[in-house]
Amino acid sequence: MKRRVAILISGRGSNMTALIEAAKASDFPAEIAVVISNRADAAGLARAKASAVATELIESKPFGKDRAAFETVLEEKLKQHRIELICLGGFMRLFTAEFVQRWYGRMLNIHPSLLPSFPGLDPHGQALKAGVKISGATVHFVIPETDAGPIVMQGAVPVQDGDTAEALSERILTIEHRIYPEALRLLASGRLRLEGDLCKIEGNGGSSESLISPSAR
Repeated sequence: MKRRVAILISGRGSNMTALIEAAKASDFPAEIAVVISNRADAAGLARAKASAVATELIESKPFGKDRAAFETVLEEKLKQHRIELICLGGFMRLFTAEFVQRWYGRMLNIHPSLLPSFPGLDPHGQALKAGVKISGATVHFVIPETDAGPIVMQGAVPVQDGDTAEALSERILTIEHRIYPEALRLLASGRLRLEGDLCKIEGNGGSSESLISPSAR
């Protein structure tokens, strides 16, 4: 049985689209059962509908700062769609600690940096300011602290001397679209194991490939 997944979005849903496309494969262990947005103008809603995925809208503005009230409605939608796993795809609303605890080990997020470096806002600008030569993206489990949960998967790209935050963002986005579906595949297939603050992967032989930037040639 494929695991039923909800994707939560607030914007264009580019990672949502990557997840939906990956889940179309017959051997993918999860199905995207619903896309939920907290904004009516989220472009990802139209993308999801075009892919024949169910959508739900829970406008967050009427709830103001009452996160618990918003989450009560969200939980009802998740229950209606029999959701087992959650993927956050640019969902711009913070959760209460109680909600996160209920979904611990079953909710993934993706962040465009090599965590624990550059959490929070403007990770690309942070990376350029720090002068790092390699940056990337991280899929992690969600915990109450922002961008701090157990790391599931990471992908890296070289940072180029002439990079702007926008150019680096676009390069990292291609990595995001590769690793998020693979992280969901691992979770849905039961290959992830949480040991304290660490995530271990069953049958993980690792990679022998190295990325060195800048090239010494």
